[in-house]
Amino acid sequence: MGDDDGLDLGGEDVAGIDGGAKKSGGLGAFLPNLLKFVAIGLGALIFIVTVTIITVNILGGRGESQTTIDPASEYIGTRPQYSTFTLIGQLNTRTRDQNYTVVVEMLIEYDLNNNAAATELTARVNQLRDFTRNYFASKYADELRPENEENLKQEIRELLNTRYLDTAKARNILFNKLDVMEMQ
Repeated sequence: MGDDDGLDLGGEDVAGIDGGAKKSGGLGAFLPNLLKFVAIGLGALIFIVTVTIITVNILGGRGESQTTIDPASEYIGTRPQYSTFTLIGQLNTRTRDQNYTVVVEMLIEYDLNNNAAATELTARVNQLRDFTRNYFASKYADELRPENEENLKQEIRELLNTRYLDTAKARNILFNKLDVMEMQ
């Protein structure tokens, strides 16, 4: 027994006319192996996608929240704290329809401990008073009803933030007093 007896190294050399060696197999043997690996990869991909979809459906991942908060519960969360600018004071003006007088005391809430905002609001106190007076003088008495108060606050906040304030941002508008009285 020799050292080569049990070994089959896969391929025989076939001598040609010119004495060169040719290997059997070539591209014909490579293509089936490539297709086999592509089929295995596609099968694995399909298996993984199927298992993932089934797992997500079983766990209830349909975009619904796993926890719900009852709207009637007492949990509301924490409201942010703001500093309040109060220097505008109480203003009196007539409404647009001239039959009513408005007495308003408006407060502006801004970010807590924002010294730059406090400085800007204080520097613009006369502009803010003028804005407030003109704003309420441009409204009809029907627009100043209590049920419209939230809309008024939102409109005032947007106007202040876009037209009057540079660095400061009004976060909330409060009314200490908003009285609309018919003139006699």
